[in-house]
Amino acid sequence: MLELNDVAVARGGITVLEGVSFHLAAGNALILRGENGIGKTTLLRAIAGLQPTVNGTIQAPEESIAFASHADGIKAQLTVRENLEFWAEVYGNASSDVDAAIQAMNLMELTDRPAAQMSAGQKRRLGLGRLLVTARLIWVLDEPTVSLDRASVALFSDVVRAHLAGGGAALIATHIDLGIEAETLDLTPFKAKADVTADTFDGDYW
Repeated sequence: MLELNDVAVARGGITVLEGVSFHLAAGNALILRGENGIGKTTLLRAIAGLQPTVNGTIQAPEESIAFASHADGIKAQLTVRENLEFWAEVYGNASSDVDAAIQAMNLMELTDRPAAQMSAGQKRRLGLGRLLVTARLIWVLDEPTVSLDRASVALFSDVVRAHLAGGGAALIATHIDLGIEAETLDLTPFKAKADVTADTFDGDYW
């Protein structure tokens, strides 16, 4: 469903990861690990099509990826329901069951509340609820549990399990245990080597 071959990505013009290769099949989840700054977000953005790669190929069915990053991607002036309806339309899925997404993310009592009046955790649940109205098979998630309490993390884990059981796939960068069955890929071996050939000092000084 998602395949990377010898992928290299850069941040600020500097290559941070290189040689990344993996295959993610339908019904499976893959957890990305690695130290802060190693390039997890950069790699996920490239997979989502938000920035180019330096090298390699990324293959996935057309319009199959939904990306959720640190930003919640919600409009403060719209209600919970209006936000989900907006995203369903953006993804060309106007027939999406918004009520099902509201229930899955435990937003029933907040349906008509403007997002501006919600707590950080509530906004995060709404932001993740976007995934359920996209009809996209591959979820690419960057630290999805930020601002969530323990109960909400468990709720989201249930949502991911249901997505996988329905034939979807999930690629998740996270430092916590989501309690879902998944393989783990440590990005440390793919950290780009420093360019030792670069002239980093003025030789005439010596």
